[in-house]
Amino acid sequence: MSMMEKLVEQRVCLKFCVSNKIPCAESLKMLQKTYNESCMSKTQAYEWYKAFKEGRDVVYDLPRSGRPSTSTNDANIAKIKQLVLENRRMSLRELAQEVNMSLKSVHNIMIDILGIKRVASRLVPKELNFVQKEHRKQFAEDMSARVTTDPTFIKRIITGDETWVYEYDIQTGQQSSEWCFENGSTAKKPRQIHSKIKVMLVVFFDYRGVVQSEFLTENQRMNKEYYLDVMRRLRENIRQKRQDLWEANSWILHHDNTPSHKAIVVQEFLAENSTNVIDQTPYSPDMAPCDFFLFPKLKLLLRGKRFETIAAIKENSLKELMEIPQSAYEKCMEDWVKRWHSCIVLDGAYYEGDKKFFDNIDDI
Repeated sequence: MSMMEKLVEQRVCLKFCVSNKIPCAESLKMLQKTYNESCMSKTQAYEWYKAFKEGRDVVYDLPRSGRPSTSTNDANIAKIKQLVLENRRMSLRELAQEVNMSLKSVHNIMIDILGIKRVASRLVPKELNFVQKEHRKQFAEDMSARVTTDPTFIKRIITGDETWVYEYDIQTGQQSSEWCFENGSTAKKPRQIHSKIKVMLVVFFDYRGVVQSEFLTENQRMNKEYYLDVMRRLRENIRQKRQDLWEANSWILHHDNTPSHKAIVVQEFLAENSTNVIDQTPYSPDMAPCDFFLFPKLKLLLRGKRFETIAAIKENSLKELMEIPQSAYEKCMEDWVKRWHSCIVLDGAYYEGDKKFFDNIDDI
């Protein structure tokens, strides 16, 4: 069966779905399941669905004015498909030169017939192997099961990490955008980087908000001795701010696997105080609330602002941190649970919806 015959067959299926009042989204899913790579594009499906809904009966293309195209045939379609499979980075112009066709014809075959679109590469922390994916999936399954069996589980987790806050951090492209009249010149600005003046912020929070925040002094390093003191101060803050969790010793610590966090002295301290701990899965910033929620949100509020001193950095950082509402923390925890479910569905792979997050992961 030729490509055109398959497209006509799919149009018949869409017409049937319209007659039976099956939604277009559901109809498209059935087509994709049946025809796989030969399925028409989403744009095509919605256009034909709309046409049939408005009363169109004919499933074949109607005659068009002008000279008929002879380039969109099965041979050229197959040739372009093979070229793309061999080299997915070929441009439309390169494809057109290779098959001796016009750009418009190649574009029509790529978009309307093959349903292919060009997407940018997605930066991820690591190319996960099957063992790492399985580890992520098992972790997500365990967390999801605990949420299901214990409604209070997510509300008892106190998660935290550390990050650098800069004297000046560049604005995102969206932040620096501005309205421009038609034919007007585009605003330009010189390339900038992080300032060298910075201070490390340590934050722990739960679904109610911040439990503890502090800054390292200028000459202090985040080593095992300092992190042990952080744990002592965290326990004291929980005793004062989360009395219900403290009295029942029901709070759960979540932090990542950096050397200072996993040091023996820290592990012994947590064990001596019967602290329940959830270790972060390696290479998984997409499942760490500080990385996918708090630090990006906080730094977005600080971008483009210049602070003259370390004291000003600390003052403004804390101000913005404390102004984040409780509802945002509650939503963060809900999103965390959703990310576990997504990880399970994707067999441990990174979620594609996090493209923008991974593109900016170096800023966290």
